[in-house]
Amino acid sequence: MDWAEKYRPAHLADLVGNKTPVMQIAEWAKTWTRKSRPLLLYGKPGIGKTSAAYALANDMNWEVVELNASDQRTAAVIERIAGAGSVTASLTGATRKLIVLDEADNLQGNADRGGAKAILECIRQAQQPMILIANDLYGISPEIRARCEPVQFKAVPARSIVPRLRYLCSAEKISCSDAALQSIAESAGGDIRSAVNMLYASALGRDSLDDGQVHTSQKDERVSIFSLITALFGKTRDDELMRLSYDVDDTPDTIVQWVEGSVPHLADPRSVERAYRYLSRADQYLGYTYRRQYHTLWRYATAVMLLGVADAAGGKGIHARIMPPERWQKMAAAKKQKTIRIATLNKVSSTMHVPQDTLREHYLDTLALLVGQDPAGFARELSFDADQLNFFLNDRARAAEIIRAIVQEEKEREKEAKKEAAPPKKEQKAEKPQKKGELPLPEAESPKAAPAKVKEEPAPAKTQSTLFDGF
Repeated sequence: MDWAEKYRPAHLADLVGNKTPVMQIAEWAKTWTRKSRPLLLYGKPGIGKTSAAYALANDMNWEVVELNASDQRTAAVIERIAGAGSVTASLTGATRKLIVLDEADNLQGNADRGGAKAILECIRQAQQPMILIANDLYGISPEIRARCEPVQFKAVPARSIVPRLRYLCSAEKISCSDAALQSIAESAGGDIRSAVNMLYASALGRDSLDDGQVHTSQKDERVSIFSLITALFGKTRDDELMRLSYDVDDTPDTIVQWVEGSVPHLADPRSVERAYRYLSRADQYLGYTYRRQYHTLWRYATAVMLLGVADAAGGKGIHARIMPPERWQKMAAAKKQKTIRIATLNKVSSTMHVPQDTLREHYLDTLALLVGQDPAGFARELSFDADQLNFFLNDRARAAEIIRAIVQEEKEREKEAKKEAAPPKKEQKAEKPQKKGELPLPEAESPKAAPAKVKEEPAPAKTQSTLFDGF
């Protein structure tokens, strides 16, 4: 068994780093009620999110029901495993069940079809505590985020990782130098699981470990596009700039778009003009690459693009926030709008039994006028969300306010239904004193006859009058 699993923390007190999130999780568990919102733990991989969920369950004597990315997470699977677990009690003697949905931001493809909608339904109906775990907070649908309480886990500093590595060496009776432990902790980049795995790989088959024996086990660090853009506009040597470009996961045709989006931040107009000239030349090489399928030209495109723009920038740095290319933002907005349009038309066409094409070409304008006159009625009848209602109203604030009011009405209606369901129990308790009283038998028989007459009287009213009410 690898050390990461063998020495997984059993209690919240054993977790390394992230003390504030851990305290927040513990407080949530102690005060949990059926009205409590699920937790959404998010942060980079390997920093203790899943371990925190299991340690919490162990501390609270809760049974864990987990569904992770290795499982198919279609609507049927989630409803069968997480859905059933969230509304039923434990059979193992545990006080509660903890529903853990790991990698909740990785719902995609046919294997997870309908999974996000099923998660929403589980959250609405859950009668047991639930924790969602994700690497990217914004990789989760806004509907799910709005119903969860986010808890951010941050990278663990090297100074906190070193004592944990020293404890593992002591437990495994391995002599390890402080320099080796410090080297592993720093190369892990805040990922404690990676640090433990590196120590395990380096110490395998050894009784002692020094600094020179851990270099081959260091974590493979990838350079982000933000580091490359920052270096491009700074005082970076040409060879270092090219090395960074090779370490970035993005291809040259993607890098050129990031560079193009950052060029306008240059203060000197002449520098902007020179930078665009180099970018246009690099774009020509990229075009030759795809037309001729000769990818060796990527090297020329990368060199012209990076070294030329770096020369035009003059090492003065970039004094603005590095953002994705504006073209990508427009494409993402257009894609989102198309998705909303298709979902809305599909919902309306299935209700009206009209093909989508016919609805879009002949009835969409008329339907928009009708929705504008009674937006709340249509939203309630067709179960619109804010985006779908805004498709007809073109007023995002108004659509959000209407949907918020509908949700509030539903909550109040549910409360009233619960109150109406409670009185029968009180009536039964009120009848008990009558049974305890010393009443003669004829009076006891008379109540039995009275209900019989009551049953006979409403029967014709229910069968006859209601038949013709609609006419």
